Parts: sequence; C-alpha cells; structure tokens
Amino acid sequence: MAAHTICFANNKGGSGKTTSCANTGAALAMLGKRVLLVDGDMQMNLTLSFFDEDEVMDLAKSGKTIFEALVKEEDLSAYVRQTQDENISLIPSTTLMSSIEMELFTKMRRETLLARLLRKLKGSGSFDYILIDSPPTLGNWVMNILSASDHVIIPVEATPWGLFGLANMFDFTERVREISPELDILGILVTKADERKNYCRQVRENLRELDNIRVFDSVIHVDSAVEWAQDSSSTVVTFKRASRSAKEYMQLAKEVDEICR
Repeated sequence: MAAHTICFANNKGGSGKTTSCANTGAALAMLGKRVLLVDGDMQMNLTLSFFDEDEVMDLAKSGKTIFEALVKEEDLSAYVRQTQDENISLIPSTTLMSSIEMELFTKMRRETLLARLLRKLKGSGSFDYILIDSPPTLGNWVMNILSASDHVIIPVEATPWGLFGLANMFDFTERVREISPELDILGILVTKADERKNYCRQVRENLRELDNIRVFDSVIHVDSAVEWAQDSSSTVVTFKRASRSAKEYMQLAKEVDEICR
C-alpha cells in the first residue's frame, strides 16, 4: 500500500507548519507508524527537530539533501537519513533551497518534479506516512510539494492575523488540483491557541463557518514546552510527553490516522 503523503502548508509565516509537521510525525511514529519526513524549507527547522546543529550543518554540506536531488532529478531513496527516533526517517534540507525557484525554472514538467522523485519511496511499502514541510510561499516549489501530496494540512494560528491570506491558500490549492486532481485539504489545524483571548474563540468560530472544509477537533495551544524541545533539537512529543502540547499532537496524530484509513 502506498504511503499517505501529507504536506503542511500556509503562505503565512509563523503559523506552526514546521512544528506541526515534526510533532505529528513523531506522534504517528509513537503510534507504530513508519514515517518519512521531507524538509522542504531552506531554514532547515524540520531537520533541526531531529538532529543537533552540528549534524544539521554536516547534512547540509553532504550533497545528499532535497536540493541536490531536485537539481540532479534523482530518485529520493538515496537521500533518506535515519533519525534517532524509532520509526522516523528524514530527507534533510539546506540553505541552498533559497535558489530552488530558479532551479525549477530550468526543468521540464517542473510542477511535478517532486512527485516523480518521490514515486518509488511512496510505493515501496517502507513507510506508512510521508510528511512534507513547506516554506511560507506560493511559488513553483510549493506547487511541487502540493502536487506530490495526497493531502494538505493548513495550520492557522489563533491570532488576529491568523486568517490573513487563507483565501489565497485555498485559491492556490484549486490551481494545483488542475495538475493533481486528487489533492484534498485534510483539514485546518488551529495552532498557538490561547483560550484567554477573545480573538482565539473568534478565529475558531470563523473557521467553522467555512463550507466543506474540515477543522480538526485537535487544537494546539501555546505551550513553552515546544520552545524547550526545539532548543534541544527535539519534538515536544518526545521531549516532554506529559506536556499539554505533546498530548494535543498525539490526539491530532490519532485524528489524522483515523481520517486516512
């Protein structure tokens, strides 16, 4: 059975894409699922969630990152790295991804390059889930990520500006469906929630009014444990399992797994 491929995307920065991708992956792994994470952002924060800074810099210089695979148009199987977390593998990123739009411009069928490079891994039976982290843009690279995915999760922060640009994200997804008709929005994930703030409730209410768009029951609240985990090059799910956010990501992973069955 082919792996479920899910990307985390939102053109607004600071929505919690990378944190949600890393922790959902870690939580799925704890549920016994075999997970491959793909770091598609030049900031390399997804890679930093599983390797310390020195290791990340070594990986970035190794010539075996998502960037080199795309430039060389090579199958991604040789670019997979095992993390210290059971059931979690990762394809690292590099700061060279800052020039990926220029590189893609030279490629034939550029919008589906990542889908082609992932095809073998997706159908190999080695993974149950492939989770892809994307940068906060809506260019050819994010179109590649969406085209390579079965589903997209859109993290939305529960702040006054959290909904800003969401309509653009929906429009972009519709454009991608012209290339990849099976792509669906798995759901909107509310992040950085603080129930003490009125606007938090307002954001959630506004999202629930959207037609035919699932809003996950799981909500990720503001939690300092997330930052402590990041400082330790870890996910909060593994760093502090008893924390509120760790429990919330575990619940989200169960929700995602149930939907994808």
